[in-house]
Amino acid sequence: MTPNDLQRLESYLALLACIYAGSLVLAAVMASKIIVVGPIVVPAGVLAYCLTFLITDVISEVWGKERAQTVVMGGFITLVLVFVLTGISILWPPAPFWPHQQAYKTILGSSARIMVASLAAYLFSQYHDVWAFHFWRRLTTERYLWLRNNASTVVSQLLDSVVFITIAFYGTMPLAPLIVGQWVVKVGIALLDTPFVYLLVYLLRRRLPSTKLGPSFET
Repeated sequence: MTPNDLQRLESYLALLACIYAGSLVLAAVMASKIIVVGPIVVPAGVLAYCLTFLITDVISEVWGKERAQTVVMGGFITLVLVFVLTGISILWPPAPFWPHQQAYKTILGSSARIMVASLAAYLFSQYHDVWAFHFWRRLTTERYLWLRNNASTVVSQLLDSVVFITIAFYGTMPLAPLIVGQWVVKVGIALLDTPFVYLLVYLLRRRLPSTKLGPSFET
C-alpha cells in the first residue's frame, strides 16, 4: 500500500466515522417525535439510527473488526456528551427575552431512565453487530456479504429494541407490542440498506485498487 493510498483510506474512514456520529446525534434529537409506520408507532429517530448499522458493516468489511469497534466506542462517547451537554443547556437559565424554554425542554429533555436505556441498548446492539458480522464472515469464508450484513443487523436490532424498551418502559406499559413494533420497522429499514453496503464497499475498492480491502463480491 502506497503512502497516498493509506492517507486516502484513513480519510474515507474518518468521513464514515463522522457520518456515524452525526447519525447518532440526529437519532437522539429525532427520537422526541413519534411517527406512524402503517399500524406501528415508533420514534422518528429509528430513521437515522438504522444508518449506523450500515456504516459499521461497511467499516467492518473494509477496515476490520478493531476499527469498527473503535468507531462504536467513539459513538458511545458522543452520545454521552450529547446527553450531558443537552442537560446542561436545559438547566442553564434562558435569556429573559427568549420564550421557548419549555418547548426546548420538552423536545430535547429526556429522563434519566431514557438516557440509560439508550446508552445500554446502543452498547449491546452495536458491539453485537460488529461481532456477528465477523462471525458470519468467518463462517462463510469471507463470501456472501449480503448474508453477514443482514444476519448481524437483524439480531442486533432485536437486541437494541429489547434492551431499550425494557429499561425505558418496564412497569409503565406493555413491552411486547413496543418491542415487536420497533424491531419490525428497524429490520424493514435495515434490509433496504444491503445494496448501499455493496455500493460503498465496491466504491472503496475501486478508488483504492492497490490496497487489500477484503474479499471479492461472491453471491
